[in-house]
Amino acid sequence: MLSMTYASLFYLATLLFLGGLGYRIYTYWNTPAPLKIPTMPAPTTHRGVAFRIFREVAFFESLFKSNKWIWIFGYIFHVAMALVVLRHFRYFQEPVWGIIALIQPIGMYAGFAMMAGLAALLFRRFAVNRVRYISRPSDYLMLVLLMAIVASGYGMQYVERVDILAVKAFMLGLMRFEVLPLPSNPYLLVHLGLVSFLMIIFPISKLLHAPGVFFSPTRNQVDNAREKRHLAPWAAKLDEGRDR
Repeated sequence: MLSMTYASLFYLATLLFLGGLGYRIYTYWNTPAPLKIPTMPAPTTHRGVAFRIFREVAFFESLFKSNKWIWIFGYIFHVAMALVVLRHFRYFQEPVWGIIALIQPIGMYAGFAMMAGLAALLFRRFAVNRVRYISRPSDYLMLVLLMAIVASGYGMQYVERVDILAVKAFMLGLMRFEVLPLPSNPYLLVHLGLVSFLMIIFPISKLLHAPGVFFSPTRNQVDNAREKRHLAPWAAKLDEGRDR
């Protein structure tokens, strides 16, 4: 019953995560951008725009320019989280890729950096007046939820050890639509439950800035307003109608 419950939860969470994320990306893609509003200084070529988005995604360039302290904590958290996520790929691979095996010890300690970054960002929400004023309950929820996921993960490592081979067998079984026994370790059950909850709420949360950065007109537009008229597709259809 426990294995069936968590298998059903993971299938539901995956369906909602992929479906919701796909719908959000579809919405972003079809949202009109009637004005040229790139943040200056802006690139004047499409290659420059691609390089600008790369710098934003890889190095958080705009955040670095606006607030160095937030950039430090945010960058630590995101890089550490990326390492932790890559480390967890071993549960879905057999055999495990060489790069994933190599990253295992790094990913273990990256969890501590991830927790430190989250704690600093949460403290900022309370300590800075202007940030506290604009913060909503969902802002705190996301940070606390991620911290709880990390804490429950370390609970399996340092408080009550879990059968890793059984967990991997369960995950590989889900990929084959086969439900295998799941260990009843309380930290594991909490960990998986929180991860599933995060997947479910991801498409309706502020975490959508992850795909949203690629669709931001302030970042993905070329500064060529003087050389070429910017006309959204829906506006072009209106112009055609008037001409007729």
